[in-house]
Amino acid sequence: MTTKTLKKGDAVEWETSQGKTSGTVKKKLTSPTKIKGHKVAASEENPEYLVETDKTEKEAAHKPESLKKTNK
Repeated sequence: MTTKTLKKGDAVEWETSQGKTSGTVKKKLTSPTKIKGHKVAASEENPEYLVETDKTEKEAAHKPESLKKTNK
């Protein structure tokens, strides 16, 4: 998955220790930030995506290679 193919509103899924989880891309992170007290080392060269899970509506940052775009 290339970083150019994901945008706000895209449905995505990723693997967790409990199995596959799905959610929606909220925004592309291109600078260091904190989410729920956790440091996210995002940059223009190494962006991450803020994703909201469908089941719990919690937000987390994910690297683009861990996300797979779906047709929800």
